[in-house]
Amino acid sequence: MGENEKRPIIECDNLVKIYKTEDIEVMALQGLDITIEQGELMAIIGNSGSGKSTFLNMIGGLDRPSAGRLFVDGKDLFKLNEKELVEYKRKTVGFVWQNNARNLLPYLTAWENIQMPMLFDTEKKKKERALQLLELVGLSHKKNSFLNQLSGGEQQRIAIAIALANDPKILLADEPTGAVDVKTGTYILDMFKEINRESGLTIVIVTHDRLLSKKVHRVAAIRDGKISSELILKQDYAERMNEITAFTETKEIQDEFVILDRAGRVQIPREVLERLGIKGNKVRMDVEDDRIIIMKP
Repeated sequence: MGENEKRPIIECDNLVKIYKTEDIEVMALQGLDITIEQGELMAIIGNSGSGKSTFLNMIGGLDRPSAGRLFVDGKDLFKLNEKELVEYKRKTVGFVWQNNARNLLPYLTAWENIQMPMLFDTEKKKKERALQLLELVGLSHKKNSFLNQLSGGEQQRIAIAIALANDPKILLADEPTGAVDVKTGTYILDMFKEINRESGLTIVIVTHDRLLSKKVHRVAAIRDGKISSELILKQDYAERMNEITAFTETKEIQDEFVILDRAGRVQIPREVLERLGIKGNKVRMDVEDDRIIIMKP
């Protein structure tokens, strides 16, 4: 494989996650298929309960899959024992949450917070790396500030630096712009793009942010625990990114593709079925020239 040739870093095949209690069984992922290439900056979107955060937790090693196949950076996550899983979480993935409290310790300064994940490095190496990361997120001047002395956007930037502390192969961000204003959210996205461009780090973002999801190359939409469609940024807009705003029509800048699973199934959104007045589980299908037509029975 050539040096510039991309390879899959995340491979999900028919991934299933079932949560069970005494009274109920919920399928959070229902046979999810997706491949993410090394060095991609992509977004995952979906309604609440669609399975997008469960998917992120699977990749992050925070939750065990129930069935299917999940390989991350060549590791089979079904086969990792507890010790290997701890090592995987420490070295392979970095996590950024919407809630900064999950990343930051209020009684430490920004500089000290960033050094916390670097358990086995020398003091000198920790301090040097922490300073590099503070510079990367534009907060060198706030290194001695405590949590209550930083704005929400600054806290999130420190949280990103912490997630990068152990030089992970994949950065996972769960609603990273959800608790900040539009200007700060744009700054954080630009920072992700810069990190991705400079280091080739794979970045997967779960988001509701309409603007953010229009400014990455690929967006995977999850519905009912499966990838139902993908939005790919049109090439001419990839070169004119600064023209995209929250009000730009999605159809204008992204091509939408319905995902065909390995069994040849597609997922038709519920709102489309309702618009056509289709009830029950039967539809008529016809092939006309180069089109597949789905109709009411």
